[in-house]
Formats: sequence, structure tokens, C-alpha cells
Amino acid sequence: MIYKYTVPGNPVTKKNSQRIIRLGNGRTIIKPSAQYDAYESMAGYYIQPKPEEPINYPVNCRYTYYMETRRKVDALNLCEATDDILVLCRVLADDNRDIVAAHDGTRVYYDKEYPRVEILITPIQESYGQWSLKTTGTVKPEKKPLEEFDEEHWD
Repeated sequence: MIYKYTVPGNPVTKKNSQRIIRLGNGRTIIKPSAQYDAYESMAGYYIQPKPEEPINYPVNCRYTYYMETRRKVDALNLCEATDDILVLCRVLADDNRDIVAAHDGTRVYYDKEYPRVEILITPIQESYGQWSLKTTGTVKPEKKPLEEFDEEHWD
């Protein structure tokens, strides 16, 4: 099944402007910014309809981000934040490699008038069992000994 979502608003990463919070017991924790918390809460409203059960098979999550400014942004941090939101909203069971197998086609663009993220989740069609514990029948490459270090030709 294919899932499509559009979350309006300027996409926010989790790692920028983190806060240090001191708990009542004296411990400290690091939390995302208040801006990210607000974005995360708002995004959950737009991620509809959700699957009956969270997705627990390999998928490609293609995210198209439209930022309201031309400032440089880390696309991987945006992906991480969007993955975490999809897990929180119970669209994805987890964001590990067994479920979010790829982010193929993810891009970041500029759109001052309508910043947003467009989410497209598609199942991976080809066999994706390389992580299973079962043997795949492939032959492991032969281990070759390291060649001796030639100090004379070291650059």
C-alpha cells in the first residue's frame, strides 16, 4: 500500500537549538527545541489516514521538503525528524534499517509561499532479506592477508 501525506509549515529538524532540562531529581536531559515540539504536534494532525497497524515491512520513504528560506539545511536531519514523527504517529513501527530501507528521491527545495513536506511511503518491491539470519546462498569472499607495509614507498 502507498501512503501520501502533506504537512504544511516550515520543516524543522530535531537537532537545532536543543534544550537542556534539569529534572526534579537533579538529572539533566537534552530535549528538542520548543519549535520542533510544536511542529511535531502539528504534523500529527496532517498525517491521516494512518494504517490500521504500523508499517513493519521494508519501505522507501521519499520526502520532498519545501523550505521558506534559502538558508542551508541538513537534509539528513530533516529525514531523521520526519522518520521520528512517523513513528510517533504510528505510521511506521520503527525507523530502523529493516523498515525504513531507503530515502530514495528525497529532495529539499525553496517555496516561500507554501513551505511544507510531502511524504510518499512505498513498499520495497525487490527482495530485501539481506538482514535476515537465514543463509542467502551467497558465497562469502575469501579473506586475503594484508600486504606487508612498504615504508620506502609511503607518501
